[in-house]
Amino acid sequence: MNLDPETLRQQLSGFAVQGLPTDGRRRAAVALVVVQEGTGADVPGLQRPEAWSTAPALLLTRRAARLNSHAGQWALPGGRLDEGETAEAAALRELAEEVGLHLDTGAVLGRLDDYATRSGYVITPVLMWGGEARALQPNEAEVASIHRIATQEFLRADAPLLNNVPGSDHPVLRMPVGDSWIAAPTAAFLYQFREWLLCGRDTRVAHFDQPRFAWR
Repeated sequence: MNLDPETLRQQLSGFAVQGLPTDGRRRAAVALVVVQEGTGADVPGLQRPEAWSTAPALLLTRRAARLNSHAGQWALPGGRLDEGETAEAAALRELAEEVGLHLDTGAVLGRLDDYATRSGYVITPVLMWGGEARALQPNEAEVASIHRIATQEFLRADAPLLNNVPGSDHPVLRMPVGDSWIAAPTAAFLYQFREWLLCGRDTRVAHFDQPRFAWR
C-alpha cells in the first residue's frame, strides 16, 4: 500500500469534514500521524518486520498507568486547546510534548470529523505526515509506550467491532489491533481514516458510542 502526502491531501479534499458545536464541552485535538512502519508496533499478535520498513503506519500510544483518567488505554497524541489555539496548533504541540516528534504546519494534511466524548470534550482529529519519525521519545508523565501500527492492520476483515450496551442508542465502536482492541474515540478516528483514505468510502463516525468505562 502506497501513501504519500499529496495523495492523502487530494483524498481529503474530496470529503466534506463535519465539525461539531461545543454545546458546553471543551475543545481538544489529536494528531493522527502517518509515519513509516519502521521496526514494528511491538504489539502482541502483530508480526514485526525484520528490518526498517517504509510501509505506512499510524502513530499510537498507550497512556501512562499513573494518569487519573483512561490510564493504560490506547490513544493518539493530543489534549485540550489552549486559549486562542487552533486544533492544528494544539495537535502539533501535543505531538511534540508527548512523543518528541516536532513537525511544522507543512506536515498538516487536513482534518477528519469531530467526535464528542462522554467525558465532555469535542475532539478534532488532525491528519499529519510524519515520514520516518525515527527520534521518538515518550513523555513518561503521560505516555507508557509508542507504537507504529501498519495501516494494513486496520483493513482486517473483523474491523470494526460493534456491540450494543444498555443506556446507549448507538453501537459501541472498537477497532482490533493484534490480540487487543482500541476503543472510541480513538477507534472512531482510525475507522474513518480507514474508510476515507484507504477504502475511499464517505463514512461518518460521530454517532458511534464509547465503552461504558469511558463514560466519565
